[in-house]
Amino acid sequence: MAIEKTYSMLKPDAVRNHHIGEIIARIERAGLTIERMVLEPVTPEQAAANYAEHEGKPFYDGLIAYITSGPVVKMVVSGEGAVKKMRTLMGPTNPAEAAPGTIRGDFGLIMDENVIHGSDSVASAEREINIFFGE
Repeated sequence: MAIEKTYSMLKPDAVRNHHIGEIIARIERAGLTIERMVLEPVTPEQAAANYAEHEGKPFYDGLIAYITSGPVVKMVVSGEGAVKKMRTLMGPTNPAEAAPGTIRGDFGLIMDENVIHGSDSVASAEREINIFFGE
């Protein structure tokens, strides 16, 4: 497998509920490297750019309000097969469908506050790293 970079973000509920340390530890125990990390709010412009494909959908305004509601942990994560490895660690988008042992299975409560975001492809990772880190 190739070394990849991916984007991951611990969402406002993860920060608010004090899950940062445990989630970062899981990422590192999986053999991934956190190359960059910052705790700061998502700007409305970053939120709109990241979720542009959902604009006009019924849940869009709530999604933007939620992701900008408090600080998040923005990360560039790298390693062999980083995109797939992070997706596996996170579990399904809906915490109710996520297995125990996954980040969303252990810390997610509801679909609208599912603790973590991760890029779904290398191309998405490049786009999202640019949105949040300007690279």
